[in-house]
Amino acid sequence: MPSIPTQEAINRHPHLAEKCPDGWIRVDFHSHTMWSGDSTTTPDEILRCVVESGIDVLCVTDHHAVKGAFELKEDLPCRVVIGEELKTYAGEIIGLFLTERVPQGIPPREAAELIRSQGGLVYIPHPFDPLRNNLRPEVLDELVEAGLVDGIEVMNGKTSLRSLNQKASDYAKEHGLAIGAGSDAHIAEALGSAYLEMPDFQTVTQFLDGMRQGVPVGHHYDPPRQWRPRIVPSTVE
Repeated sequence: MPSIPTQEAINRHPHLAEKCPDGWIRVDFHSHTMWSGDSTTTPDEILRCVVESGIDVLCVTDHHAVKGAFELKEDLPCRVVIGEELKTYAGEIIGLFLTERVPQGIPPREAAELIRSQGGLVYIPHPFDPLRNNLRPEVLDELVEAGLVDGIEVMNGKTSLRSLNQKASDYAKEHGLAIGAGSDAHIAEALGSAYLEMPDFQTVTQFLDGMRQGVPVGHHYDPPRQWRPRIVPSTVE
């Protein structure tokens, strides 16, 4: 049964007021916690905002770390997909449904192959946003041609230009790729700003099939962050 967003979350993200279709769920494909290093979001803050937003599945995709995702999997009221956003020499790649950390700094093809070797999905975040560490277009083309990309992000909550999200959507259609959408939240209040409505799933294969049927929902939401002193946990494996 899908969760129900609170009025506080709806005030931040009005699209949350729309009912999710029966049998479908809200999946945020891209989020960060204090394990990322560039986010100060604590588990308690994530818990509060997950409840407020009504997100049913949260993909925790910290930079070069999976420890936070594994810990949150036990504590959040929503389902958690273990993910990681890792940097390659040609830009960032996200692995979903991971069982262990993928090292940063390796070539893009090796990263994709390591993700697949874990039974995970290769997901390309913010693919055409020049203000982000997006994967270089020629490298994206190479990975797609090699059959090493499962899906790309067609809506990113921190990408301010709709044209860039539309370019990603057009690319997905042209190349027959599954789609995803995510808040790219670096503060907890951003959860729910962007997500994919898709059929519920039980397996990774069903998840990928659901992505192909999914509908991106959301808006740009990237308010200034109020940095607070925190003891950031180690991400060393």
